[in-house]
Amino acid sequence: MGLTRRLSRIVSLLALALSGAVLSGCGQSLKQTPFDPAGPVARAQLDLLKLSLWFAIGIGAFVTLALLFVVFRFREKKGDTSIPKQIHGSTKLEIAWTFIPIVILAIVGVPTVSTAFSTKAPKDPNALVVKVVGHQWWWEFQYPDLGIVTANELYIPAHKDVQILLTSDDVIHSFWVPKLAGKMDVIPGRTNKMWFNAEREEMYYGQCAELCGPSHANMRLRVHAVSQTNFDSWVAERKAGAKEPADSVARAGMDLFMGKSPSKANCITCHTVDGTKAQGKTGPNLTNIGSRSSLAAGIVENTDEYLRQWIRDPKSLKPGVTIMPMHPNLTDEELNAIVTYLRGLK
Repeated sequence: MGLTRRLSRIVSLLALALSGAVLSGCGQSLKQTPFDPAGPVARAQLDLLKLSLWFAIGIGAFVTLALLFVVFRFREKKGDTSIPKQIHGSTKLEIAWTFIPIVILAIVGVPTVSTAFSTKAPKDPNALVVKVVGHQWWWEFQYPDLGIVTANELYIPAHKDVQILLTSDDVIHSFWVPKLAGKMDVIPGRTNKMWFNAEREEMYYGQCAELCGPSHANMRLRVHAVSQTNFDSWVAERKAGAKEPADSVARAGMDLFMGKSPSKANCITCHTVDGTKAQGKTGPNLTNIGSRSSLAAGIVENTDEYLRQWIRDPKSLKPGVTIMPMHPNLTDEELNAIVTYLRGLK
């Protein structure tokens, strides 16, 4: 078999393997992928990734083919005792393999720096400001200009720049919503900044991307990008605070939640419900928990069954939780009453 045919077969096998690897990721809708950008920041970062990837593939292919050529072309042949021409100290080669990497780094480096500057700050001076505080293991979202605090599910208007201010209350976390923007570290005592603009009205999934303890993988978030009208309605509802429950079961649950029987439950120590005496700051704000799509920082859907399980035994859903206490003294009737009250907070 000739050298050309051998190289052709090797290249074909490599191309087949690469195609299989690429196609193995197709055919499914991925909730957290940077390859489906829904905003200018994510799109700019993906373009930069593609540029770097193609350069890396090109360099890898060239080096591989050059290596194979040398291996087959200059392999030792039977009866051949001659010494190949030595190139050590060749000035031309030294210049070539010094100059070529510089050119490659410049080609990749210029768009990298340009992208970093172009995605540094939002273009709109009136961007919505959201302060994100990382906790073990949940997210707090504060809207300083609106006077609203919520948790784990961020509401934003679509087609509007959002300025994100990031800090942590305990350890280092990392804020990542792949379809909207890349990762940004969340560090105690420091405020990092990022921004994004959701171009589609949909729910985006996010994740803590920095190992931060036993439930790091369970520190998730959701971003709801809605129309400006729906966002304004959400803001108005949040500013109105919680309504007094009319149902007798919900009222009984509210009494338990507010600490009427401290030995049973005393949720106001840790949680806030706007418009009530519950003003605890240790745990998530629960003012609109009834309208959230998930519980426990996005790890389960918001159903009565999961809510009961979370109140009764939070560690069964999220290992490592120490701040949220268990409530073994609650009867089933009392537990259902608290769940009914919380489900009515919308």
